[in-house]
Amino acid sequence: MNLSDNAVKVLEKRYLSKDENGQLLEDADGMFRRVAKAVASADAPYVSAFELQAIENEFYEMMSSLEFLPNSPTLMNAGRPLGQLSACFVLPIEDTMEGIFETLKNAAMIHKSGGGTGFSFSRLRPKGAAVNSTGGVASGPISFMKVFNAATEAVKQGGTRRGANMGILRVDHPDIMDFITSKKDNADITNFNISVGITEEFMKAVEGNKEYDLIDPHHQTAIRQLNAREVFDVIVDMAWSNGEPGIIFLDRLNQGNVTPELGAFESTNPCGEQPLLPYESCNLGSINLSLMITNTGAEPVIDFDRIGTVVKKAIHFLDNVIDVNKYPLPQIDQMTKSTRKIGLGVMGWADLLFRLNIPYNSEAALALAEQVMCFIREQARKTSMELAELKGVFPHFEKSTYQQQGIRVRNATTTTIAPTGTLSILAGVSSGIEPLFALAYIRNVMDNDELMETNPFFKQVAITGGFYTEPLMRTIANKGTIKGLADIPVSIQDVFVTAHDISSEWHVKMQAAFQRYTDNAVSKTVNLSSKATREDVKDVFNLAYETGCKGVTIYRDGSRDLQVLNIGKVKGKETLPQESTAAETKQGFFAPRSRPDITTGFTEKVKIGCGTIFITVNYDQHGICEVFTNTGRAGGCPSQSEATARLVSIALRSGMDAHSIIDQLKGIRCHSTIRQQDLKVLSCPDAIGKVIEKVMKLQNGDKVEPNTMFMAAINACPECGKTVEHEGGCVICRHCGFSKCG
Repeated sequence: MNLSDNAVKVLEKRYLSKDENGQLLEDADGMFRRVAKAVASADAPYVSAFELQAIENEFYEMMSSLEFLPNSPTLMNAGRPLGQLSACFVLPIEDTMEGIFETLKNAAMIHKSGGGTGFSFSRLRPKGAAVNSTGGVASGPISFMKVFNAATEAVKQGGTRRGANMGILRVDHPDIMDFITSKKDNADITNFNISVGITEEFMKAVEGNKEYDLIDPHHQTAIRQLNAREVFDVIVDMAWSNGEPGIIFLDRLNQGNVTPELGAFESTNPCGEQPLLPYESCNLGSINLSLMITNTGAEPVIDFDRIGTVVKKAIHFLDNVIDVNKYPLPQIDQMTKSTRKIGLGVMGWADLLFRLNIPYNSEAALALAEQVMCFIREQARKTSMELAELKGVFPHFEKSTYQQQGIRVRNATTTTIAPTGTLSILAGVSSGIEPLFALAYIRNVMDNDELMETNPFFKQVAITGGFYTEPLMRTIANKGTIKGLADIPVSIQDVFVTAHDISSEWHVKMQAAFQRYTDNAVSKTVNLSSKATREDVKDVFNLAYETGCKGVTIYRDGSRDLQVLNIGKVKGKETLPQESTAAETKQGFFAPRSRPDITTGFTEKVKIGCGTIFITVNYDQHGICEVFTNTGRAGGCPSQSEATARLVSIALRSGMDAHSIIDQLKGIRCHSTIRQQDLKVLSCPDAIGKVIEKVMKLQNGDKVEPNTMFMAAINACPECGKTVEHEGGCVICRHCGFSKCG
C-alpha cells in the first residue's frame, strides 16, 4: 500500500477507528479490511461462504491498491456502529410551517450521521405573501435558508465531517433576486452552496432579451415579470464577485430522469453532481485513472482491460452499499432502495494526462475524456444488468424509461463525476477531473518547519530532464505555474499545465466531454484568474449551456477575499469604498456604517482551552471595522465566538472606542482553560480582545509579540490556516484534508 505521509495523517485524523480516548484502533490496512468485510456481507444470501470470502478479498484489494475508493462516509462508517455510508441526500421542503421544520429536523439527523443535504426552496411562497391560517405574511425562502444555516452550524458531525448544504431556488420564483444576492456578505449563509435553478424558457428569454414570468408557487400563477437578461447579468455579477450562485439547468436534469413517474428533480447534493428525488440518497465512488496505464509498448497507453475489471468490482461494491447501509430516516431507506442509484466516477484524470503526455487544454484530451467515460458507463451498465439477473431489478423499474427500452438493470443510475477532495489526498492523485492546482507547494509540518512537496510524476520528469533543483521547485511553488520558466523545456510547459494556465473555455469543454457519458452530473469548478471580467463569467455560463452541461460553478481567484489579510491591494477589486460615517436614526441612536468593500487585516491562530481558533481583525481608512472567527475541528463554541465577533464588528462600525471593547473582552475566563499552563489566553473573548489590541498596536507602529501574527486570505483553511483550493464545486485543503463539503 503506497500511502504518502499526508495521506496517513488524513487517515489518522478523519477515517480510522479510535477509542473513547482518541487512540487509534486500526491502521489503513485494517480500515480497508473492515470496509470490505462489511460491504461484502450483502452477498451472503446469494453465494457460498467461500465465494463470500473471495468477494471480500476483491473489495479489499481494489481499495488497498488505491484503484478505487468509495465516498468518505463508507470508509469512515462501514462495519462500525453508525453504519451510515452515503454522502448525498435530498430532502423536500413543503410550504407549511410543519413541513419546513420537519425537514429541518430530518436534515439535522442526516448531518449528525455524516451526510450532506440538498434542498429546493422553490415551493415556499414568497416574502410578504398572505398566510391564511394565521392572518400573517410569509417570511420567504431566504429567511428559512438562514434558519437551516444556523441549525447546520449547531450540529456536530462526530468530529469527522461538517454539515454541507445545497440551496436551490427556481429562476421564476418571485424572491429570485433576493436569493441571487443572499451571499453577498461572506458571513451570511456560510453552510450553503447556492445555485439558481435555470429553465430552458429563461435561457431563451435571455437570448432574446425578453421578459419572463415569476410564478407564485402556492397558487401556480404568474404575478409579475422581469427582464431575463437583467436577471442573468445579476447572477453573473454575483458569481464574478463572490463565486456564487452557481447555476443548475433544471430541465436538462430532468431530461435524464429515468423515473419521471416518481417525480421531478428539484435539487442536487451539495456539490451539484447528484440530482436526486426527495428522500433519495446516493453513494459514490471513484476509479483512480492514474493507475490505469500499461507500459508494454514503446509509449504508455490506457489499460482498458484493467479499467473494465475495476468498474465491474466497483459497481458490485456500490450496489452492495445500498443494502448494508444504515439510513438516517425510514423514508430515505425506502426511497433509496426503490431506485438503487449509485454513482461511479473518476479521479487522477490530470495525472493520467501527464503520463500520456497530453495537455489538459487540447482536443486530444477531450477526445480521450469521451472515450474513457463512454467505456466506463458501458461497463457499469453491463455490470448492473448482470447484477439484475442475479439479484433482480430495482423495485421501481416498471416505472422507468429502461422498461420502455427493454433493458433490465439493477440500478437506476450508475455514473457520477464527484469531487474527490480528501479521497484524492488518500490516493495521492489529482482531484476528480480537475486540472492540477499546483505542481509544487510548501506544506507546514509541526507548525514551524516547512516541507516542499512536488507532484511525483513532474518531479520524475524534472529529474530525468536534468532541470530538477530545490530552488526551482520553490519558485514553482511560489509562482503557481511553470509557464515562462526558461529552465523548463516548452514541450513540458505545454503538458504540465495547472488550473490557472487553462482558459475557462477548456474547463467547460472538459466538463461537457465527461457529461456526455455520465448518467448523473459532473462536479467541477471553472477556475478563473483574478483579472477575469464579468463578460468572461457570462461566456462560461453560456458555453456550459451550449455544450450540454447540467450546471456550472465558477471561482475567480481572489473573489472571496473581500477582506484581504495581507498588507496591500485586494486582487480583482475595482474601486475603493466610499467615505461613510455612522448615521443618526430618528430615535436618536446611531446605526453602524456600512461594511467596507475592501479592508486590510491580520489573522492569528490562537490555542484555546478546547482546541484552536483563528481570529481575523480587519480595518480600513477609518480604523478597525470588523472581526471574524473560525474554529478548528476541535474548536470550542463556534456560534458563541461568531456572535461575539458580530457584536464587536457592529460596535466598531458604530463608532465605539476600540479600547473600551478590548477592556470588556480581555480577562473573561472559560472553564476549559483551567489547569492548562501553556495557554496565553483565558477564553475566546479574551483572545479576540488581545488580537484587536495587537492590530491597534501594529497600526500605531508599535512592536507586538513576535511570531504571533501571520498573513492569510479569508479563504484560509479553518484547521491549519493554509490556503484552500476551489475544485469540484467545493473547497478542499490539500495540506490537512479539510473539506467544506465533507
